[in-house]
Amino acid sequence: MIQRIGLIGDPVAHSRSPAMQNAALMHLGIPARYELWHTPADELPARIAMLRTSECLGANVTLPHKTAVLPLLDDLEQIAARIGAVNTIYKRADGTLVGTNTDAPALLTTLREDGQFEPGGQRVVLLGASGAARAAAYALVAAHVERLVVVNRTLERAEALLADVTLSQLDPHDYQETAPLPQLIALALDDPDVPAYLADSMLLINATAVGWQADTTPLPTLTVAPGMLVYDMVYRPTRLLREAAAQGARTLDGLGMLLHQGALAFTHWTGRPAPLAVMRRALQTA
Repeated sequence: MIQRIGLIGDPVAHSRSPAMQNAALMHLGIPARYELWHTPADELPARIAMLRTSECLGANVTLPHKTAVLPLLDDLEQIAARIGAVNTIYKRADGTLVGTNTDAPALLTTLREDGQFEPGGQRVVLLGASGAARAAAYALVAAHVERLVVVNRTLERAEALLADVTLSQLDPHDYQETAPLPQLIALALDDPDVPAYLADSMLLINATAVGWQADTTPLPTLTVAPGMLVYDMVYRPTRLLREAAAQGARTLDGLGMLLHQGALAFTHWTGRPAPLAVMRRALQTA
């Protein structure tokens, strides 16, 4: 039997995950295929129920379902529970559906390896308050950033994200031996203080979907600090990255994060180490 793995989201047609995952499955001789499962919100419960069949190994979850999927699962790994978002679903031997989050560790790996940037002790601006932004906030706080400013179109969602991060992660006992508690700030996108915080930060992360469409940008005005790294989770060249590079910033797109989160997910589904080089080549040629 050929087993199935899929990407659950709306939309999904743009994704390069099938190229990466199917190359890995073929390389290791695993009889499974990775598919795109376009899933509107009202079809999400039925899609998760489908994962319980014997032919399914699991799934990735993308926008807009990373938080909505939580109550539909049987169990959550601690990292997903703390973040409040799931991007990977796998099955235990007894059929239990478990949600985890591979976005957070993938982000840190990408920043440190591809961006050659250590976030510890740094001042960071994060754009967005979606499931991807939640994973980024969790990862950055865990890495002991000095300051994290979350900027979102609606202030309430940015405040809610930071409130959840504070409740789930900021235990002073975790920080007293290594770093002071990070400063956490929520701002609306149109707040006049946004440019000043950008000018005083060394890392800008776009965790919104703005940028997939041609010539769109999540920031009406970009202010780049000297030496800043601008990282866009969209895994193609974007207007944000072009404008940042024109101002002298270092830039990084989301292809590395896609690779590393996919490799971690692959191991959850198959129990096998992911063939990282094979997956990277498939992404680069997709």
